[in-house]
Amino acid sequence: MRVPALRHLLSLLPPAMPAVFVATAPHRWGVALAMLSSPFLLVGMDLLSGRARSAPEASSREGSDWPFDVLLVAHAAIHFALLAGYLRLAQREGAGSADFWVGAVLVGHNAGWSAIIVGHELIHRRSQGFQLLGRALLCTAFYEHFATEHVRGHHVRVGTGDDPATARFGETLWAFKWRTIPGQFRSAWRIECRRLGDERMRLWDARLLRSRVVHGVAAELALGLGTLICLGPAALVALALQAWQAINLLETVNYFEHWGLSRAHRRVSVLDSWDTNSEFTRYALIGLARHADHHTHPARPYQTLRHIEESPKLPHGYPPMVLMADMWNSRFQRVMTDELRRRRLGPFAVEASAE
Repeated sequence: MRVPALRHLLSLLPPAMPAVFVATAPHRWGVALAMLSSPFLLVGMDLLSGRARSAPEASSREGSDWPFDVLLVAHAAIHFALLAGYLRLAQREGAGSADFWVGAVLVGHNAGWSAIIVGHELIHRRSQGFQLLGRALLCTAFYEHFATEHVRGHHVRVGTGDDPATARFGETLWAFKWRTIPGQFRSAWRIECRRLGDERMRLWDARLLRSRVVHGVAAELALGLGTLICLGPAALVALALQAWQAINLLETVNYFEHWGLSRAHRRVSVLDSWDTNSEFTRYALIGLARHADHHTHPARPYQTLRHIEESPKLPHGYPPMVLMADMWNSRFQRVMTDELRRRRLGPFAVEASAE
């Protein structure tokens, strides 16, 4: 791995504080609450980071990208270890402890930034082994159906009214989540039913035994039941809480990645996704900064994604955008609307074409 490529090791920063938290538990209330500041450190680091517009490093030979794949596997291992440690902590200390609640936030936050982001990268790979690992990561957040909906639904319908994962112009974050979370599951269910021969398949149809969504639900139920039997009810609640935290973070990211954009052509273009020039997001969040190139080339590995000058640009990197979308949604919408107007995209594309 060349020296510039070593910047991708910044992706190990988001799991660092949760790892310290789990490794040093139990904590006093004051110490545990102080550790809640760690997500805000990511916000600060992103705001202070530079701009990343450079082209990715080209592979010099076949197989030279293996260190980037090893980094993905390392993230998966860290997540599984963190989750196991937190569930054991929940069993030992119970739901009345500070570590139980602070751990749900920190471990769930890491599940959103690391596990789901890495899972997202892996489900796009051609290797069946990587795909299975990505689905396993998503199972820990009770969101395995995302593997079906995202690849075969969202990437096909992004920027259209048929896509539950595209936030509409003027839509608030909570209205989007209320719509998209059940909408994505319904979409994944229909996609698999269609693959098996009948989109309106009944629940008792034997063909559903081959549905990947059903397999995911079964795996998630098995995870929940196994946690309950082996570690008790407090650990099961902890598992659910960290999953909810991860899902909320994922869908906040989904919210601003396509907010207000509407596809003008049948083929997906670089104008259908929001990008960010943040150097921190580029390296710490497994390529998410270059989302426009990802949507035009979904199978392209994260380290090779390109900067696209034509795509609409977020004002900040992902951690500050999560905070803005959640805490100051009116300001978020004003800033995003100004960029859409400047680029003549979304609702302003109609005005531009009418001139």
